[in-house]
Amino acid sequence: MQIAIDCADPAALAAFWSEALPGYQLQAPPPGFDSWPAFLAAQSVPEEEWNSRSALVGDGPRLFFQRVPEPKSGKNRVHLDLHAGGGPGVPVDEQRAKMRAELERLAAAGATFVEEHEELGVVWAVLTDPEGNEFCA
Repeated sequence: MQIAIDCADPAALAAFWSEALPGYQLQAPPPGFDSWPAFLAAQSVPEEEWNSRSALVGDGPRLFFQRVPEPKSGKNRVHLDLHAGGGPGVPVDEQRAKMRAELERLAAAGATFVEEHEELGVVWAVLTDPEGNEFCA
């Protein structure tokens, strides 16, 4: 299983998410190749297409970034939720402190803060990645 994310710059967005998601890293090139450019060149993929896709692998589903020609045009129907605060089993003040520390880390990686929420004993924030895709922390 994988989650596909449409974007303008797969390499840049994959780099952001590899920083945002502990335990995730760029997918290694196929066996026998020391880099993706070496693999793509061997497959005769034109150099202008080398940044048309990228992928991260880690503790959960594979994240697949694919270049599309159109820009993002509305709110995401699906988004990643990082559970930065720890959820309802954690005291609200502790959730807020954990979430705000994570917001600083994510902002340093390129995320943009949108708004903070508290509902039914859970604290979270909405952010956007460098291409404007919403996610929660």
